[in-house]
Amino acid sequence: MARRESNNSHQYEGTHTRFEDEPIDEATESSNLEDPMCEADESTIGQDKAFDHSMCEPDDSDDVARPLDLDDSVIGSDKTSADYYFDSYSHFGIHEEMLKDVVRTKTYQNVIYKNKFLFKDKVVLDVGAGTGILSLFCAKAGAKHVYAVECSHMADMAKEIVAANGFSEVITVMKGKVEEIVLPVAEVDIIISEWMGYFLLFENMLNTVLYARDKWLVNDGIVLPDKASLYLTAIEDAEYKEDKIECEPIEILKIYSIWNRVYGFDMSCIKKQAMMEPLVDTVDQNQIVTNCQLLKTMDISKMAPGDASFTAPFKLVASRDDYIHALVAYFDVSFTNCHKLTGFSTGPRSRATHWKQTVLYLEDVLTICEGETIVGSMTVAQNKKNPRDVDIMVKYSFNGQRCQVSRTQYYKMR
Repeated sequence: MARRESNNSHQYEGTHTRFEDEPIDEATESSNLEDPMCEADESTIGQDKAFDHSMCEPDDSDDVARPLDLDDSVIGSDKTSADYYFDSYSHFGIHEEMLKDVVRTKTYQNVIYKNKFLFKDKVVLDVGAGTGILSLFCAKAGAKHVYAVECSHMADMAKEIVAANGFSEVITVMKGKVEEIVLPVAEVDIIISEWMGYFLLFENMLNTVLYARDKWLVNDGIVLPDKASLYLTAIEDAEYKEDKIECEPIEILKIYSIWNRVYGFDMSCIKKQAMMEPLVDTVDQNQIVTNCQLLKTMDISKMAPGDASFTAPFKLVASRDDYIHALVAYFDVSFTNCHKLTGFSTGPRSRATHWKQTVLYLEDVLTICEGETIVGSMTVAQNKKNPRDVDIMVKYSFNGQRCQVSRTQYYKMR
């Protein structure tokens, strides 16, 4: 389950929210994937099907939502791993945040419980099982056996959770890396995983899912979810910009100007580095100034590992006169093998998730008029030194009535 706090904790820090009780018979049938500003495209997923984004009430929801009183000794105080990625998942807080994400957790629950015909008597592989919640859903839906693979010390807790709920005969928790473990079976019928990170690809857990797919999935097997799409839009963000400006007129049209003068000292050298760090935060839909552009759709059941690195063009058209301070990226995922197409969006117009959105601030503030366009391209690639990090390059040009800009900016998700 792809999530961790960044070393830049002020940027990537998650918020803790409470579960909202929504009985299944009152659940909405509309998907939060619906976004009237997103451009129609032949590659857009699920054109001919209606999304089912109903939120059914999980059994024993009080047990799921109640924070556990855990200390490090419970989940392995003897951990010595130098790999921060796996070590971070040994802490309960990050799993609490994911379980409390109603959009995320209940969508997976609906996919499984409302499509039991997919799971009945099938062998399932849960990649990055965490607490084992998805494995428990699968077992309850009638899976023949579930192999829950988790590399962090949370695997020890998952074993206890499985036993406490009476599924030890159906669920086998395996501690280790997917690339290194040996499954006791040659093939699996279904691979399920919540692999998505910030900006969809942060942490690069997708490659682990693809490895498992190529090694164990039967020819007609199913990957859940099987589609993921990355989108881009542009926003005005004057309020945040003003918070970052100290003793500088707003006409300077530069963000992070606070670094120009800090308590009377020049720290402008930090500004360039600060600009390279994307901000993971919740964007108000009223800040959106342009259309939403589909950058990339990935078919998890067919794609190659290298397909997660790409260059995609974009054209953003202003819907009103305004200023543009940043680009915003978000993603959708869908489960197309279900009886009724199901999925969720992490976009600004959709119900909030712990993924929020990824904000890429521009060096210039663009004065844009309705109907004017920003054209450019975005290149996304794994970092060469640490493949779990993401390098982003944005080339854009704008030739408006009141502003002309052509620039290339680089961002690093760490």
